[in-house]
Amino acid sequence: MSKATYPLKLPLSVKQAAQRLAREDGVSLNQWIAAAVAEKVGVVETAAEFFKKRAGSATGARLMRFLENAPKASPDPADRVR
Repeated sequence: MSKATYPLKLPLSVKQAAQRLAREDGVSLNQWIAAAVAEKVGVVETAAEFFKKRAGSATGARLMRFLENAPKASPDPADRVR
């Protein structure tokens, strides 16, 4: 596995929380941050692939045509954002 360095600047509160969590996991801060970044990359790539498959051949133009046919009604009072 090749490695690259990257100077990372974190807000102090985030760094302190990461240090605490790394200590609790029994790993170095560097290992903990690398694992956290790898986890986030996996989640984002998995979500992107999921939505790409779910969208299929859908297009923005087809969505707009669908929405233009939606009834012009106010939301139910229980569904309103307060």
